[in-house]
Amino acid sequence: MALVKNNSNKDKTPTPHNAAKKGQIAPTVLLPGDPERAEWIAKEFLTGAKLVTDIRGMKGFTGKFNGKPVTVMGSGMGAGSAGIYIYELYNYYGVEAVVRIGTCCSFQKGTKLGAMIFAMTASTDSNYEYQYGLRGHLSPAADFGLLEAAADYARKNKLAFEAGPVFSSDFYSAYNALGDQVWKSWAKMGCLAQDMETYCLYSQAAFAKKKALSILTNVYDKTADKGIASDAKTLTPMVQTALSLV
Repeated sequence: MALVKNNSNKDKTPTPHNAAKKGQIAPTVLLPGDPERAEWIAKEFLTGAKLVTDIRGMKGFTGKFNGKPVTVMGSGMGAGSAGIYIYELYNYYGVEAVVRIGTCCSFQKGTKLGAMIFAMTASTDSNYEYQYGLRGHLSPAADFGLLEAAADYARKNKLAFEAGPVFSSDFYSAYNALGDQVWKSWAKMGCLAQDMETYCLYSQAAFAKKKALSILTNVYDKTADKGIASDAKTLTPMVQTALSLV
């Protein structure tokens, strides 16, 4: 079923997937996949954070960072889950910018474990674009202002990062039945890494004419077949970078 934008949507809150009332979601939302990470961020980085939604365990908190309101909530795994939350945030709650903060596996030699990847564009093996009725293939991109600001913050704070295209798949990289031929093909085309949600986010942002940026932390190197833990030390630079955009 094709998506239809409806200006009356903004008054239809709460929604079936978000218990927040009108005014309880900030203009900028940080969107990790894991709702437990959302809770960690709210407790460790925000002041006055309050739980505003927890439908299906997908926790969302609104508080302040440096005096500015910000919401952080989970999106679940994959475009099917994330797309629902992102659509409602943009079209029901009036959110202006969504910053995905997630993990990824890198495709290119030399990309450091723990480094951030700023997704300039996203490719996919999904049929997600079908809903827009396009007679071609969409190549959704990040908001340049957010991307530029994130890169500037990372440089000033000497945080490792790369910027470039990523590949968003419907399949978790370790469980793809086709094996290594999949990621190696995308790597040859210049994709830096794989996640499951960036394509969905950038497509929804384009449809809603809103801002989006996907910041990913590299926790697994496909070229070397090794990884690191997705713990607080690993993820903190990404969270700090995202919060600098609020």
